[in-house]
Amino acid sequence: MSDLNGYKSGSNLEKILRAGHFAVTAELGPPKNADAEVIRKKAALLKGCVEAANITDNQTAIVRMSSIGAGALALREGLEPVMQMTCRDRNRLGMQGDLLGAYALGLRNILCLTGDHQTFGNHPQAKNVHDMDSVQLVQMVVGLRDKGCFQCGEEIKGVVPRFFVGAAENPFGDPFEFRPLRLGKKAKAGADFIQTQMIYNVPKFREFMKRVVDLGVHKQTYILAGVGPLKTPGAAKYMRDQVPGMDVPDEIVERMETAGKGIEDKKAKAAAYREEGLKICIDIIHQMREIEGVAGAHIMAIEWEEAVKPIVEGAGLLPRPVVEAVPST
Repeated sequence: MSDLNGYKSGSNLEKILRAGHFAVTAELGPPKNADAEVIRKKAALLKGCVEAANITDNQTAIVRMSSIGAGALALREGLEPVMQMTCRDRNRLGMQGDLLGAYALGLRNILCLTGDHQTFGNHPQAKNVHDMDSVQLVQMVVGLRDKGCFQCGEEIKGVVPRFFVGAAENPFGDPFEFRPLRLGKKAKAGADFIQTQMIYNVPKFREFMKRVVDLGVHKQTYILAGVGPLKTPGAAKYMRDQVPGMDVPDEIVERMETAGKGIEDKKAKAAAYREEGLKICIDIIHQMREIEGVAGAHIMAIEWEEAVKPIVEGAGLLPRPVVEAVPST
């Protein structure tokens, strides 16, 4: 956790974490069009259930409404955004200009990411930028805030953008033994919080967190464990077998398959699958709360924002706490 001399960013997420509450964040996926009403409707589903919601930045390398524009719309609806920024699409000039604009619009949280490769998206012929990597992006945003200067060293004359800075981590990527050290590198770069990849293998994540705690990294940054509700057994199998870096145990797949057994009606079967997916997510959150070093949960209900409230409620995390001020450190 960067020394901000207490609470300075204006971020509600920061206030909740600094006060020691178990934080909850979610994701809001912008549309592949310019319809502001999509953001308003999704924001209404998440408001009051989470401290903040990630606004994805051309997720999976597919063109969508910008994270800054969608974030500003969400903020108007009373939902605090976490602006995602990838290194794929901008150089350091564009990034810093966007950061100044985002802060002026009222955005106070940022998640620094490398970004999905463009060949996965709808413009595979596009050129990536990668002027910086995600760790360097963290360092740059922290420099804007703490040093009051641009990445080139020039002083910012006027309002300094004071973001609450986040980064991502996949606890299950290879080599597994290296992941806690990689997390430590991002914490050392100045990341105030970390959101992890979706977790289904809780015992393996518990082992990851033990190594993180042994290194003392949990005292340097707030770690939010990623969770996500499954909709179908097929989705569970796909993540288990086809998605690199995902670890979905067979028992999770079996739980999903069992939920639909004996149900002939397609709608009823789909509902049973979704209900079980919610239960699995809630069960995992309960387990996360018992793991040392876990400061909150990041719920990734992709294009299923309606699932967030029942998950948060089922995990006993409603109503969300209110923190007016945090004492200076």
